Amino acid sequence: MSDAVTHPVTIGDRGRLVVPQQVRERHGWEAGTALVAIDTDAGMLVMSVDEGLAWLRHRLQGRDLVAELLEERRAEVVGGPS
Repeated sequence: MSDAVTHPVTIGDRGRLVVPQQVRERHGWEAGTALVAIDTDAGMLVMSVDEGLAWLRHRLQGRDLVAELLEERRAEVVGGPS
């Protein structure tokens, strides 16, 4: 993430954040743009819904979620109840 830039923000008394103008312009966010906050172990990511979907698709690329779920369920059956 070589293009990462930090921007100081403050949480307001009602829990609101003001997104700096430079960030809004860089991402093309205007008033009313739907954003999503993704809470990770490394911190919180804030992005538009479209950016969030693209990020999630990239993270899941090459994974077979159905096969993973079936494998988990089989392991539960073999291991029996805890």
